[in-house]
Amino acid sequence: MKKILTAVMAALLIMTMAVPAFAGDAKKIKLAYVEWDCATATTNVLKAVLEERMGIECEIVPVAAAVMWQAVGTGDVDGMAAAWLPVTHGDYLKKMQKKVVDLGPNVSGAKVGWAVPTYVTIDSIEDLNKNADKFDDKIIGIDPGAGLMRLSEEAIEKYNLDKFELMEGSGATMTATLSSAVKNNEWIVVTAWSPHWLFGRWDMKYLKDPKGALGGEETINTIVRKGLKTDNPAVYAFLDKFAWKDANQLQMVMAWNQEKGADPYESAKRFIKENKAQVDSWLK
Repeated sequence: MKKILTAVMAALLIMTMAVPAFAGDAKKIKLAYVEWDCATATTNVLKAVLEERMGIECEIVPVAAAVMWQAVGTGDVDGMAAAWLPVTHGDYLKKMQKKVVDLGPNVSGAKVGWAVPTYVTIDSIEDLNKNADKFDDKIIGIDPGAGLMRLSEEAIEKYNLDKFELMEGSGATMTATLSSAVKNNEWIVVTAWSPHWLFGRWDMKYLKDPKGALGGEETINTIVRKGLKTDNPAVYAFLDKFAWKDANQLQMVMAWNQEKGADPYESAKRFIKENKAQVDSWLK
């Protein structure tokens, strides 16, 4: 009897997990995001508006980039606001474009690349190989599923950086390693993106990329599942209208999240309180 009960409970759990977040609960929204500082700030602002202003419960789920796109495509989540386009997440969009709806940019002027502290005396990716020993033969990366890591692997091939190893990690480990290097005035090259608070904390510069291996200016877009507009038009309309004024505004909230004891959701509530007119425009 115990085995039968266990089997039944397991089957019910699987069925529950298989039901999309929106099924049977129009008042609950689920959003996915990658734990990059920009995505964390944006997603918490979305959650705060949904819960504090619209009265809709919102669950936010941190996942890897590939899983984020897959979850929106299958309808397991309602959307996300962390799609770097047209290059960084271009392959994901190509695979999922028939299963998702692209609502367009929520911030423009985004960029990815390799960055070094300004005291590093080289200015181009082409100069890395002959200075490999100064960088300890390492390029400090982030999570392996990130589009930036894929582009970085391609850049290593295009520039024949055979002396270097691309180190996997996370956004947090990247900035921690950078912090230590700057403190000791050591040479370091990191996979970076902006908007990001690191450019406000340290004097940094992007290395020139004459071969365009890491792409050019990008936008960060909001992507939702097919059917959201019909199932929950109010939420769809809000996500469609949501946009930062500029990259600096997003970077401001990211900086709040770096303060000692900061809670991203409390920072998001602070933002919607201090920017009521802007939030109102998203909800009209």
